This record gives sequence, C-alpha cells and structure tokens, in this order.
Amino acid sequence: MNQAPASIELLFANDELLLINKPSGLLSVPGRGEDKQDCAIRRVQQLYPDALIVHRLDMATSGLLILARGAAMQRALSMAFEARRVHKRYVAILAGELAGPDEGEVDLPLITDWPNRPRQKIDHAIGKASLTRYRVQSRSAGQTRLELEPVTGRTHQLRVHMLALGHPIIGDALYGGQAAARLYLHACSLELPDWGLSFESSAEF
Repeated sequence: MNQAPASIELLFANDELLLINKPSGLLSVPGRGEDKQDCAIRRVQQLYPDALIVHRLDMATSGLLILARGAAMQRALSMAFEARRVHKRYVAILAGELAGPDEGEVDLPLITDWPNRPRQKIDHAIGKASLTRYRVQSRSAGQTRLELEPVTGRTHQLRVHMLALGHPIIGDALYGGQAAARLYLHACSLELPDWGLSFESSAEF
C-alpha cells in the first residue's frame, strides 16, 4: 500500500474509499487565504488524485476521516452520512469533573453565531436539531474523559454541547476551554455498516 504524505497516516485504501488519521492542526479542506491551502484532502490527492471529501473534522480535531474515490462513491457515502447510516464516536477530555450519571445526552439546537463566526450557539427558536450522546470513561484530577457520539453532525456540535454542560473541552480556545497544546478531541471510531467496515483509532492523549 502507498504511504500518504508526511503527517497523514493512511489506515485503509481500496478502490472505493480511503481512511486516514488526520492530525490536530491540519485543515480537512482548503480555507480562505494562501496560508490555508495546505490540508488533508490535498495531501492525499498527491497519491490518490480521485480522492474526494465526504465529511470534515475541525482543524483542531484529530482522528478518522473517510475520503471517497470518485464522484459515485462520494454520492453514496454522502447519502449514508445524511441518512445517519455512518456511526462515529469521539473521545474528549473536559475541564472539571462532570457530575451526575455516567451516561447521558445533550439535545440542544445549534446555529451559527454570525457576528462571531465561526462560533456556533444554542438557539431554541431557529437552531437546527442537534443531539449528542456521552459516556464517562473516567474522572480524575479535575478532568473528565468521555466518549461522545454525535447523532447529528452540526458544526462544532460536540464543542458547544460540552460547553453547555459547563465543561468545555480542554484546549478549546474558541469556547473558553483550558489552555493546552491542542484540542483534546479525537475521532476514535467510524463504522460503515453499508460496506461492512469498522475502524478504530486511539487518541494520543
């Protein structure tokens, strides 16, 4: 199997799709400005020119990112995401020890906070339905490590929902998280039932 360019870990490749482990600090797709052209999709396209984006991870988030090979597969994967037939899980470390039961959910509608873009905010009047399930893995030293399942896939959903619990993700400067070398949020699991594929990636924190 070909090796992906530096800092991109290629975990799986076949004729239909590619799976990479995106590092924190790298855009999924190009941004605005010459300084934001380096990104995961462009690096992968150096070896796989037919690679196309299907979903994204925030620049600060690390972990599993699926890329389609060709437009037909991009459509098929996009439809699977839209129909919620792709299952994703993340691991995160929150500031503070989350009180209450070890499992729960956050069901709060989100919308772009236009005067403060790219921030998102909770808006019960016009926000889009957003649901996150969580499961605490451990509490210690004033922190909480937990697994997150975004049932919906809104921009910054996990980050805003954790803030709503009163415990922002460590390293999340945008939403008031405790300062750290990186955002402590990693896409650790991705299941594609339609293709019989399941992938895991351990967090580096």
